[in-house]
Amino acid sequence: MLLLAGLGNPGTKFAGHRHNVGFMALDAIVQRHGFGQWRSRFSGELAEGSIAGHRVLALKPMTHVNLSGLSVGQAVRFLKLEPGDITVIYDELDLVPGKVRVKVGGGHGGHNGIRNIAAHIGPGFRRVRLGIGHPGDKNLVSGYVLRDFTKADRKIVDHVVEVVVESLPILIAGDDNRFMTRVSHVLNPPPPKPPGPDYALDEQAAEALKEGKSG
Repeated sequence: MLLLAGLGNPGTKFAGHRHNVGFMALDAIVQRHGFGQWRSRFSGELAEGSIAGHRVLALKPMTHVNLSGLSVGQAVRFLKLEPGDITVIYDELDLVPGKVRVKVGGGHGGHNGIRNIAAHIGPGFRRVRLGIGHPGDKNLVSGYVLRDFTKADRKIVDHVVEVVVESLPILIAGDDNRFMTRVSHVLNPPPPKPPGPDYALDEQAAEALKEGKSG
């Protein structure tokens, strides 16, 4: 059994905020992968489904972001899960919109929700960080994360969420590197390769054939 926790603040007034991108991702996952209905559990909203042959629980803590560990901790203790069974999806100030990073363990990077989860279950859980950009001044961070995305950024983030949701079976199967590679490739496709020498020869042959027919 695996637990996916998406971080955000409950209530419609927070729904479009940058801090709620974890909720946005979890809502998309539940819809795309045909999970059951949301129900109140573990001081949050819980939905259950299956991805890549694994039983997966989706959890949206209703404790507000900074106390996310209360909800995640309840679920972990009741279900007898290990930190390695947990994946948390959340907003990352140090990544621009359109960037995604995955890591297991490590520090909280100043994110109070991650700090609180680590305090309850330890730091050894997987983190999927979705970039929201930085306002440029740490004194502006609180107001920045509690405001809606700009229209341009929301379009980018919606696309990121779509790609993450479609690629999620790779992550659930435990292949973090292949997940990151696929997400990066879809979000930032490599430029087309210039025509090689064989292509140039084909073009020359076609031109010669045209000249021969016209002559």
